[in-house]
Amino acid sequence: MCIVYAETAARDSLEQVISEALVQSGSDKSDVRGVCLGVSGVNHPSDQDKIENWIRDMFPSHVKVYVQNDAIVALASGTMGKLHGCVLIAGTGCIAYGFDEDGKEARASGGGPILGDWGSGYGIAAQALTAVIRAHDGRGPQTLLTSTILKALGLTSPDELIGWTYADPSWARIAALVPQVVFCAEAGDEISDKILVDAVEDLALSVKAVVQRLGLCGEDGTASFPVVMVGGVLNAKRKWDIGKEVSKRINRFFPGAQTIIPKVEPAVGAALLAMNFLTS
Repeated sequence: MCIVYAETAARDSLEQVISEALVQSGSDKSDVRGVCLGVSGVNHPSDQDKIENWIRDMFPSHVKVYVQNDAIVALASGTMGKLHGCVLIAGTGCIAYGFDEDGKEARASGGGPILGDWGSGYGIAAQALTAVIRAHDGRGPQTLLTSTILKALGLTSPDELIGWTYADPSWARIAALVPQVVFCAEAGDEISDKILVDAVEDLALSVKAVVQRLGLCGEDGTASFPVVMVGGVLNAKRKWDIGKEVSKRINRFFPGAQTIIPKVEPAVGAALLAMNFLTS
């Protein structure tokens, strides 16, 4: 019963978003030739088929429908719709996804915090919270994270972090603490710095795994290919620049990697994909 309700709610939300997009563009369903959606968590053909069927029910039969993982439309936003290269997304969660010239796909990470997405915003912040508790217990070194995070949350003692964390352990709520970790690292806190260094390494290794599986770097490891970088963790533009450090590590692995910060939103990438699918 809960599953049916969740699917109904998801479908209703999707229909509302599409209706709003049509209104904002001054169009109606009869003007649409193709629909391309990038949906988080779409990782299996059965997921795609379900959502495609929902969309087909909303439009005339001639409309072409394409449903992709949101990482794919993020890649397209940096390559003007061409599915080649690798995309790295690091926000609340993280994932690396790529395509070679023949359309072969590969991914790394994206399994969520329980399965080890430590380079994500959630992963960074969760490790920071753990460091505060360890310091309070005497199991770890003292850290500037303690006073900084407590102040940000309006708490007075690390003991209160336990109640705060489990009152609503949503990923985005935890990930929102990343700026405090960066602040502490910029202030010279060694614990915070190590958390960020480890996150950078994890993110770069995710890209490395995808690139090697697809052979994007060529036989000699120097071939040129795009790496599109998306997400608040990578584009925070702070003195301790996570995105810049990830780019440096990627280029140590692959000198030909061309890192790209998209100038358009992933939604534009979805539109470009729809156009390419229709004309190919």
